[in-house]
Amino acid sequence: MAVSRVAVAIDDPAALRRRARKVLAVLGETYPDAHCELDFGTPLELLAATILSAQCTDQRVNKVTPVLFARYPDAASYASATLADLEALIAPTGFFRQKAKTLRSLGQQLCDRYGGEVPGRLEDLVTLPGVGRKTANVVLGDAFGVPGITVDTHLGRLARRFGWSTNADPEKVEVDLMALFPKKDWTLMSHRVIWHGRRRCHARRPACGACPVARWCPAFGEGPTDPVEAARLVKDSGRA
Repeated sequence: MAVSRVAVAIDDPAALRRRARKVLAVLGETYPDAHCELDFGTPLELLAATILSAQCTDQRVNKVTPVLFARYPDAASYASATLADLEALIAPTGFFRQKAKTLRSLGQQLCDRYGGEVPGRLEDLVTLPGVGRKTANVVLGDAFGVPGITVDTHLGRLARRFGWSTNADPEKVEVDLMALFPKKDWTLMSHRVIWHGRRRCHARRPACGACPVARWCPAFGEGPTDPVEAARLVKDSGRA
């Protein structure tokens, strides 16, 4: 079945904003349960899990964190941890030596500067070891309920495919997306687009013919447009 596509000039800010919000609404219908796919119970657990997720799938991180969180329930326990013990626990996540150093340093910084608690402000979070804007926005949005845009590889890639941004720099993409969506939608927008990137709009061979927002996508046709062929590329859950 041919896709009836809607052409919108990218240099028309109002039209681009309307199209972006329509895409977000349809993604909401497609992924009504979109959420952070890292398992956590506290801001510290989410912060630690997000640090471990660098160059690693959320699913693999979720297999490691139950034991990690039980052994290191607070910032003080991370601060006093031996690197060998941390490395042994988080080895499956990759780059475990650096991540172990980061977690121990993070615990020390939290104890020294914030009474052992994770701060709830972006300007404080980004001063912590291993925490950039992406990680800070994950923690703010999902642990504190403070709207934030998480520009990971999926969101950055799809923002460019959708014509929402022409930038490669995550911070510039973040600014572009801030102009398209109301602040209250930033966290949920991030989840919906990331879920779409993991399940349909893959970096290689996106499932264009099985995409619910294909008619609004300037990049339609980068992947198979045949519905049957495209359907075979759809994943039931995120794996990255």
